[in-house]
Amino acid sequence: MIRSLLEPITEELGVEIIKITLGSGRNQLLRVMIDQKGGVDSDILARVSRGLALQLDAEDLIPNAYRLEVSSPGLDYAFETTADFERYSGEWVKAFFVDGRTVEGRNLGPLESGDAFTLQVEGKRPSDTQEEVISLNEVTKVVRAINWKEVSRSRK
Repeated sequence: MIRSLLEPITEELGVEIIKITLGSGRNQLLRVMIDQKGGVDSDILARVSRGLALQLDAEDLIPNAYRLEVSSPGLDYAFETTADFERYSGEWVKAFFVDGRTVEGRNLGPLESGDAFTLQVEGKRPSDTQEEVISLNEVTKVVRAINWKEVSRSRK
């Protein structure tokens, strides 16, 4: 029901609903996570928060007192769906493998099957760059990361 109140607001602003959670207890916390390719700014977060708060108050869906938190995923947000790999296609990510190793590279998006994604891994030289298909069964999590080489190159 909360999603149905939220969708018109997010559609108008061009953002995706990533996750909605509602805690229990006397002072419940309603957490809404939204994002879009390129990220969301504080103005969008505030507009979604105000719009949803007005809708919730009008509909009186949550009987007790609640707190509303609208945020976007941080760098430590672990990809959970094919949509996450699509949304962050082209961005630098870090994959944590079941065997303990980690690999960083540019996310080229999910395979059509949805059970793997392609990672472009830089070598020591630009000509050493290669693409690897990584099965989701091989990783414990995938998160966005910062490509420090790219950051340092852009400062020159």
